[in-house]
Amino acid sequence: MALDPSRSKVVTEAKLAEPVDYIAETRATYDSLGYPPYQWVKSEGQPPWTPVQTRLEEASVALIASGGIYQRGQHAFHFKDDASYRVIDTSVSCDDLRVTHFAYDVSDARTDPNVVFPLGTLRALVAENSLGAITPQAFTFMGGIYSARKVRDELAPALVQRVADQRPDIALLVPV
Repeated sequence: MALDPSRSKVVTEAKLAEPVDYIAETRATYDSLGYPPYQWVKSEGQPPWTPVQTRLEEASVALIASGGIYQRGQHAFHFKDDASYRVIDTSVSCDDLRVTHFAYDVSDARTDPNVVFPLGTLRALVAENSLGAITPQAFTFMGGIYSARKVRDELAPALVQRVADQRPDIALLVPV
């Protein structure tokens, strides 16, 4: 399968960053700064789940990612509790994707955005008829938002509405 190099970037050899134990790192950082322990969000009950009713070969997928991806010409995310999101045209060249994030080493994502925003991978699945389509727009935000209230009351409802407006069969959330 050949990928259009102007629209996808594939890295075959790369030195990957080491994984970060985010919970331990957050606890240590708060402790070292003299803050009280971080109050993790606890969800009560089970999340809603809707079984997929469409075969993957016919399904459209919406991409939502928390890796801080934005498109050339858009504003970068701010490091301090930025609960905004960016709309990414899914026909964008991967060369026009940028990344900023305070909570992980972005060097791998800058080399290959697919590690946090698998648009090229989804395009390849569509090209080989393993997936029906990608919605015209994808949505990104910068994870690590400390205000659970902002996520619950502002960001999540806005993303749900924007994704629902495109009527995908599947929503793929790529957390960082």
